[in-house]
Amino acid sequence: MKTSPQPPFLLVNVVPYALLALLVAILLVVEDWTGSLLVDLGLCALAAAWMLGMFTLRPGWWGRLRTMGVFVAGLLVITAVLVIRHPLFGLLTPAAYIYSFTVLRWPWRLLGVAATAVLAGTAQASNIPRTDVLGLTLAVIVIAFNIAMMCACAWGLWLAEKEEERREQTLGELSRTNRLLEASLAENAGLHAQLLAQAREAGVLDERRRMAREIHDTLAQGLTGIIAQLQAAEQMHEVPAPWRRPFDAVKNLARESLAEARRSVDALRPEPLRTARLSDALADVAGRWSRLHGLAVQVTTTGTALPMTPEAEFALLRTAQEALANVAKHAHATRVGVTLSYLDHEVALDVRDDGRGFDPAGLDTDGGSPPPRGGGFGLTIMRQRVEGLSGTLRIESEPGAGTGISACVPTLPAGSHA
Repeated sequence: MKTSPQPPFLLVNVVPYALLALLVAILLVVEDWTGSLLVDLGLCALAAAWMLGMFTLRPGWWGRLRTMGVFVAGLLVITAVLVIRHPLFGLLTPAAYIYSFTVLRWPWRLLGVAATAVLAGTAQASNIPRTDVLGLTLAVIVIAFNIAMMCACAWGLWLAEKEEERREQTLGELSRTNRLLEASLAENAGLHAQLLAQAREAGVLDERRRMAREIHDTLAQGLTGIIAQLQAAEQMHEVPAPWRRPFDAVKNLARESLAEARRSVDALRPEPLRTARLSDALADVAGRWSRLHGLAVQVTTTGTALPMTPEAEFALLRTAQEALANVAKHAHATRVGVTLSYLDHEVALDVRDDGRGFDPAGLDTDGGSPPPRGGGFGLTIMRQRVEGLSGTLRIESEPGAGTGISACVPTLPAGSHA
């Protein structure tokens, strides 16, 4: 239930008592000390006690709409008795107006204001004779005028409150939109930085591949041809003794240069694939991750190794690294497995954990086992890297049931070489 806002302290805790004190002073001046005066003073004391006990000393009750309704109704009853006894107490109706406007909510406020207006109009029309139709009509007109005027004020204040509520709601929505925009800008900046890093990484990989291909297809192939020709010449004709030393020197130099060229090609492969196959590199990455996080990773390789491009190997390796990083950050898992599967025409990498999982329908950009509102750009980068090689990336997860990431990339056609 919506609570009433806190009313102005001075208005509700000073003005009603000041009006009541003024009326008491007027009564003491204009009335004789008779039983009637004592009754009026007693009713004034009752009104003061009612306001004091039900409102002034109970600020915790100000937001209780039902309690405030009882308070205003009781004050109206006391005021009505006073007005009936003496029209002078019409001066107390502003107190009832104050409480009706400040502590009652719409539409109960309209009822409180209308009832107060009836009392005020009755006090104002007290001097109009009601012995004929004209007098009754004038009295009714005065009361109706008070009701219409004060209810119109109540209606106007209610419209102003609704407009203020709409303004506050608009400002709140604008504030939320600004926060979302700031978050989106930060996310876009991070994604832009990731994409730039990926572009630089891709450029480096392309240049390494080009250099490796140039060395492989030119120097290495040329040196292989030289060695083959020297061996063929040695088989066709016996090398004369004076030529043996320089002949062997040329052949050894060609072999050494070929070995150096092959080492250069291997050195241009992405780290840590320079000196290891993909399965060995995955095992090394998993081992280092296990030592860092204290959680064993089971690495399995199935099928017969097939030729792959360096970019494909690098993409699968980076996918495994990113998935394991997300497991460490979000999953709270007790078991993690990495499986490399060589199929007929593609290679599949699966990273699975038994962590807390998440709802993939709410996943934005992150992969692995992120929190339901997880940010980051790991999944975006993984997906772009894998799909850039005509591969696929799938995410399988549900809350409390762990997460699985599966990346598949095609292998080289039969007879091709990396």
